[in-house]
Amino acid sequence: MIRSMTGFGRRQAPWQDGSVTVEMRSVNHRFLEIACRLPRPLSHLEDSFKKAIQQCCTRGRIDTTVTVQAGKGRAGSVNLDQPLAKQYHQALRTLKKSLKLSGSIDLALMAGLRDVLSVSDQPAEDPKLAKTVQQLTTQALADLDGMRTREGKALAEDMTARIQTIRGHKDLVAARTPLLAQEMFDRMKLRVEKLVGSDIPDLPRLYQELAVFADRGDITEEIVRLDSHMIQFEQTLNRADSVGKTLDFLLQEIGREVNTIGSKANDAVIAGHVVQMKAELERIREQVQNVE
Repeated sequence: MIRSMTGFGRRQAPWQDGSVTVEMRSVNHRFLEIACRLPRPLSHLEDSFKKAIQQCCTRGRIDTTVTVQAGKGRAGSVNLDQPLAKQYHQALRTLKKSLKLSGSIDLALMAGLRDVLSVSDQPAEDPKLAKTVQQLTTQALADLDGMRTREGKALAEDMTARIQTIRGHKDLVAARTPLLAQEMFDRMKLRVEKLVGSDIPDLPRLYQELAVFADRGDITEEIVRLDSHMIQFEQTLNRADSVGKTLDFLLQEIGREVNTIGSKANDAVIAGHVVQMKAELERIREQVQNVE
């Protein structure tokens, strides 16, 4: 069964005195595009996230967001850059010696230097946090996939019903097809008689030309191809792989046959059915744009 490109998955778990949340959203896209927004200490997980998504999805834009929320008593974390502090200390000692300055290089001075101490709301690197995030991502991806599958089933049911509606109009057109050639022949014969009167010099030749002209409006071949394309469309809806582009191509072929039927038949009754078929095709086309 086909799958939709629209889906959502969200999982949350407690972490220390706060929480960690993984959200995954997917929308329409011609190809597979993955965007991950992770806290800096978890950035090394991005490749594994993308590989997991690629195994599950083949089309769509998928946004993954990981949020680590600190508790009320944890506004942030203090980071100490010791290598930078040592460089500052060495530079100050060199400056003091070269300029023969007095004074001490104490803690207050060092703590005030830029970037030696910094406050960050990013979580600290922790293997347990990474493991928790990976578990939540697996669960959120399963939720996303489940929603895409359910949405795909609903899309398939809707499109199948609309194809059946088109088939109903096609059957009515096919039932009228045998009458078209004779009606067209009679109309053209009546016009010729009005123009030249009943005294026609070569009546057999005229009938032959009228028959050829009437045969040009025959739509039997188009009806057969239209039915074939609709059967292929329904069969494709039952496939489990990525079929969105295939369905779009089949819709183009169905539309081409419907247009040809309308232009060749030159019949008011058939034209009405063609309008209804085009309306259903347009609704199906909107749905196909969301199929993986």
